[in-house]
Amino acid sequence: MTTMTMAQALNTALRHALGGDERVLVFGEDVGPLGGVFRITDGLTAEFGEDRCFDTPLAEAGIVGLAVGMAMGGFRPVVEMQFDAFAYPAFEQIASHVAKMRNRTRGRMPLPMVIRVPYAGGIGGVEHHCDSSEAYYAHTPGLKVVTPATPDDAYWLLRDAVADPDPVVFMEPKRLYWAKDTVGITARQAAGFGRAAVRRTGTDATLVAYGPSVPVALQAAEAAAQEGRDLEVVDLRTIVPFDDETVVSSVRKTGRCVVIQEAQGFAGVGAEIAARVQERCFHSLAAPVLRVTGFDIPYPPPKLEHSHLPDVDRVLDAVDRLQFDDEPDVRHLNRAAS
Repeated sequence: MTTMTMAQALNTALRHALGGDERVLVFGEDVGPLGGVFRITDGLTAEFGEDRCFDTPLAEAGIVGLAVGMAMGGFRPVVEMQFDAFAYPAFEQIASHVAKMRNRTRGRMPLPMVIRVPYAGGIGGVEHHCDSSEAYYAHTPGLKVVTPATPDDAYWLLRDAVADPDPVVFMEPKRLYWAKDTVGITARQAAGFGRAAVRRTGTDATLVAYGPSVPVALQAAEAAAQEGRDLEVVDLRTIVPFDDETVVSSVRKTGRCVVIQEAQGFAGVGAEIAARVQERCFHSLAAPVLRVTGFDIPYPPPKLEHSHLPDVDRVLDAVDRLQFDDEPDVRHLNRAAS
């Protein structure tokens, strides 16, 4: 076990992927000698050469289009979009070609490629640098959508993504790049695609989160424990494929569910999760499934992002609304007063 940041874990995963398979290539804007805006590709060009890790023009549609052709030609490209909203010019390539190639060729032409998207807020970024765009990709059949919340998951999920025969959109929570934890590089700890992780066990309610919202859910669960609530936290890890089994098992046990996402609420991933839980756990639910999300607005200026992003108080306020069969709940009033 090695302690490292998520950024270091991603860098190590790319280094091991490049070293283990000559078909793997890494390219994008400033990922070469500079090492990327967040230094995720730091040192890769020096170690593997400019043929394996190289810079491209500032043309996201061209980057993804090049990756499509290279994947069709037998390579395993890993491309970086640099920032979440920068990927929108490439969305036509992603939705029309990346996601559809296997189906279009009746399975004869898989596209083993990874599109790395640093996403979400919490870093004081300006417009076009803090979008949570996961719903666009999750809504597009043919794509796998992954978002780690721990360094260990970052390492292993990226290794799995590079090895996968299908295209993977790898969503990296920017504000977690510097979060440190242990990574089992020689002894795998993380599960593969399609398996959620129960980060904290509990009996009173289930908090379902992914990516940057997982630490918020864990902090809320710890705060709730001080108020007499025992909350379970489920980290999805992969949005597509979705782990119904783990989520449903947890909600059937607790009888209550709050879904947390940083993205705006309308038509988001959280709405899909809430619908799936309601359909599968209806007779086990003691209260409606609630969501805690960002607001339905363009991402705000840096000084206002703290008001936009779901935080512990908003999660606890949702928990208070879950209709517990005990005394009238005044916890939210106590929190407001403090």
